[in-house]
Amino acid sequence: MNILVIAQRIPYPANKGEKIRTYNQIKYLSERSNEIIVMSPAESSNDKNNATELSKQFSNVDTKLFDGASKKIKLMKGFIIGSALSVENFYCKQLQQQFDSILHTKHIDAIICTSSAMAKYIFNSRRLAELTHKPKLIMDFMDLDSDKWRQYADTSSLLMRYIYQREHKLIAGYEQKIAETFDTCYLISDKEVELFKQKISQADNVKALGNGMDTDNFYPPDTLPNNSSPVFIFTGVMDYKPNVDAVVWFVEQCWQQIIQHYPEAKFVIAGMNPNSAVSELKKYQGITVTGFVDDILPYYHGADYFVAPFRLARGVQNKILQAFACGLPVISTPMGAEGIDCINDEHILLANNADEFVKQIQRLDNDSQLKNQIRSSAINLINQKYSWSSKLTPLSQELENI
Repeated sequence: MNILVIAQRIPYPANKGEKIRTYNQIKYLSERSNEIIVMSPAESSNDKNNATELSKQFSNVDTKLFDGASKKIKLMKGFIIGSALSVENFYCKQLQQQFDSILHTKHIDAIICTSSAMAKYIFNSRRLAELTHKPKLIMDFMDLDSDKWRQYADTSSLLMRYIYQREHKLIAGYEQKIAETFDTCYLISDKEVELFKQKISQADNVKALGNGMDTDNFYPPDTLPNNSSPVFIFTGVMDYKPNVDAVVWFVEQCWQQIIQHYPEAKFVIAGMNPNSAVSELKKYQGITVTGFVDDILPYYHGADYFVAPFRLARGVQNKILQAFACGLPVISTPMGAEGIDCINDEHILLANNADEFVKQIQRLDNDSQLKNQIRSSAINLINQKYSWSSKLTPLSQELENI
């Protein structure tokens, strides 16, 4: 089967949410003897090498990478023509031309778009409209992007509120159009599907396709850390608004209370691209901001607790699944745990506000039996329910129906 994947970004290295998901989908499909073409606009100077490395990993995967106009020009165009800015940001005329050329010269059985923004390549394709036997169109929304923009608007200043509200409305309309046009649409959890049907469309072609966990790369340490005082960790891309909001809130609202109880406590913020708001957190006692790290696993293995204090979130937090796989006890807001099949007080501890967060940390730190039970239950949950093979079976079944 010939499958064409139109990706927001080259999904290599698989070091952030949507890249992890798309990479594992490509890996899963390539292992089942499918021929795959991956197309993506270039995002950085490293993307050419990343695309080459992705093709090297799988003999049946070919990559097509294209440079577009500058981001500023794309965003200006979006405002002028009344288009969603995130759609224009990922649109590239050269990629569109190559997409149509591939459809002209090669039989394609299925097209998978990774995020709503990539649907423009479908809607703008003259060649696709001309085909008598059209490929199956699959949209991997991942998250409900329109609701993410609404959340951003609710927590932003006047100018940015206008921009985010505009994006929310335009993307919501785009999501509805996609549901009406594509054969199958996936979201990352049943919770996201439920929200989609409440907010966007009751279309019955909208389904859940969950994330798995790569337990070859994330696993418990041979020996638990023996830190003299608690070490907390948060991981992620640290210029991404929900991540920034989470760590800033945790430090400003919780950290002083934690230091009062544990004067030598440490909080490690590990992840690429820390913005100024995150970098400034280093001024607080016990806080480290690492920036990019080659290997995140030693940071999980060296910590006592993972904190996930999300107030802005959509979809599933891969970082929590990674912490579970490493046997690292997690304290999270309910929003951070959405979409994960976990139970409070069994796999995770939940907290609704700063006081509850601190109390849950103390509770866990003072009860070794609870800590061990949380650790063991989280590891078992990952092993039993979160293999990529089991999570991606619905995608394979969908393609078999072509």
